[in-house]
Amino acid sequence: MKREITPTTALVPCPVVLLSVSGPDRPNIITLSWAANVCSNPPTMVIGIRPERYSYNLIKSAGEFVLNIPSTDLIDGTAFAGTKSGREYDKFSECGFTSEPASKVSAPMIKECPINIECRVRDVVPLGAHDLFIVDVISVHIDESVLGENGRLDASKARLFTYLPLNGQYWTLGKKLR
Repeated sequence: MKREITPTTALVPCPVVLLSVSGPDRPNIITLSWAANVCSNPPTMVIGIRPERYSYNLIKSAGEFVLNIPSTDLIDGTAFAGTKSGREYDKFSECGFTSEPASKVSAPMIKECPINIECRVRDVVPLGAHDLFIVDVISVHIDESVLGENGRLDASKARLFTYLPLNGQYWTLGKKLR
């Protein structure tokens, strides 16, 4: 038997991304799980973010950012960046993350993350509690240490994790099924 619940964000699991963006005083990081691929040609992604979040206006002003995909050893910094405001904290410093120049955007990449995706904002669509940022992927960086013999991402080496909005928990990815 299944229980019907109030409509909610029930699509699980959700990717975990650390969005880095340039700011007037210092770059900022925000943890998001509302992120998705939506088109392969041209490579296009979306993120959802609340307008009251500190990073929201930084993103609108800069028009670009980096999506950094963390590994499990970055869970503490990831949780911190998602629960503290960049108005009050230098998240690069607080989380022990290293800022590294991106190749195409002004926002820094997070060196410790195995995957960094440089993005440029194409459009912003107000939806309600969140606005949807539609972005073009303009460059992708993958640390060679997480590539397999075939030159493709080896998930076991990347040690990626996910977020489950139905219970507010982070989980590691399991084993390969096929």
